[in-house]
Amino acid sequence: MARYTGPKSRIARKFGEGIFGADKVLSKKNYPPGQHGNNRRKKTSEYGVMLAEKQKAKYTYGVLEKQFRNLFEKSASANGITGEILLQSLEVRLDNIVFRLGIAPTRAAARQLVGHRHITVDGKVVNIPSYSVKPGQIVGVRERSKSLEVIGNSLAGFNHSKYPWLEWDDNSKVGKLLHIPERADIPENIKEHLIVELYSK
Repeated sequence: MARYTGPKSRIARKFGEGIFGADKVLSKKNYPPGQHGNNRRKKTSEYGVMLAEKQKAKYTYGVLEKQFRNLFEKSASANGITGEILLQSLEVRLDNIVFRLGIAPTRAAARQLVGHRHITVDGKVVNIPSYSVKPGQIVGVRERSKSLEVIGNSLAGFNHSKYPWLEWDDNSKVGKLLHIPERADIPENIKEHLIVELYSK
């Protein structure tokens, strides 16, 4: 199964949010795509609302259905609030950490950097985007990859203080996961309780 590679603006318009960073298109066309996109009379069913929330989470983090389902099942079997644990599990994926650290401008770009062996964890190259980073681990840019233009452009002017669970050293181009983020700190507009309800049906 391949990841979604179609027009990202369609997904942003579908959910009414700047998924993939497609914020500009919403200011021009703030309604769903398609022939009847501007017709707001259609009411979405309760199931449709829950399904849309799951799809939004999958698109946001770039996770396929099987991966997402496995993450949910692990979250459901863990101690704590299932929805929060699910989001925290998505947040500590290596591709997401690379994105949050500002090494890549998007999660898709972060996934590519990881896959092309430009990223290290505790000094060792890791090329698995779904790798789960543990608190205290160091995520950095491989020495010979530090001169890459895409990384330099992404890091330029990036505000590293907006994610309190991460620490960044600009000189060595490495970041540390200080702790698992609290739900209140995760900025994504995802109603995780709807995803839990969907999978519980």
